[in-house]
Parts: sequence; C-alpha cells; structure tokens
Amino acid sequence: MSTTSNVRYINESDRAANGRSIKSTIQEVQQEFWTFAETRFAMLQAEMKEKINALKAAVPMMVIGALVAATAWLVFTGALISVIWMAFAGKPYGPFLAFLIVAVVYAIVGFGMLMMAIKGVKEKGFAPTRTIRVLKEDKAWFKHEARTQL
Repeated sequence: MSTTSNVRYINESDRAANGRSIKSTIQEVQQEFWTFAETRFAMLQAEMKEKINALKAAVPMMVIGALVAATAWLVFTGALISVIWMAFAGKPYGPFLAFLIVAVVYAIVGFGMLMMAIKGVKEKGFAPTRTIRVLKEDKAWFKHEARTQL
C-alpha cells in the first residue's frame, strides 16, 4: 500500500505548473528540436540544389562561349600584332616589339579582370546565405526564449 502512495507522490511531483509531466515536456521539446533540425536541413538542401542546378545549366554555354571568344581573340591578336609590326616596318626588332606591346597590354587588362572576378566571387560566394541568415535569426530567438523562460 505504501508503494502506491509513493508512486502517486512521485507522479504528482513530476507535474509542472501547467499540469504536464516533465517527461511529456521533454518529449515535446525533443520533437520540436528534430522538426526544427529537419526543416533547416531541408532548407539548406534546397538552396544548395538551386545553386548547383544554376551552375549545371550555365557550364555548357560558358564552355562554348569561351571557345568562340578564344578563337576571336586569337584572330584579333594576330591583326593587332600585324598593325603594330607595320608601324615598326624596317626596324630589326619590329616583330619583337609588336608582340611585346600586345603582351604587356593583355597582361594589364587580364590582371585587372582577374581581380574584379575574384572580388565578385568573394562578395557573392557559394555559401548558403539564406540558411545561414535563418540560423542566425533562430539563434537570437533561442537566446531570447531562454532568457524569458528562465
């Protein structure tokens, strides 16, 4: 008989102020955590899938465009060297100077474009920015809830 009264006493002491047991409260928190984690993971997967699909669609066109542009660039370079070479006609170092001038100009332009591209990639990046933003908001919300609940 005393065992029954102990069980009743333990069950009554396990009840929170709202009438729910600690076990049910912990189970609810655990379920909410897993729902939260699954939602955030699904958001991350969806965002990364969008970025990868956009990249997959763009790569073939980028390769074809790069080949056509490279061909045009080589033809343009030949024409430019020919014009500069004509300016140095009759000079022994004419061909050398024509190639050198074109190479220096290309190096300067290429370096500038490379720096702009690196800057653009750093600014945009492939990080899942929406997911990171939501997780930061969740972190702030959790801190706020923890302070107000305790």
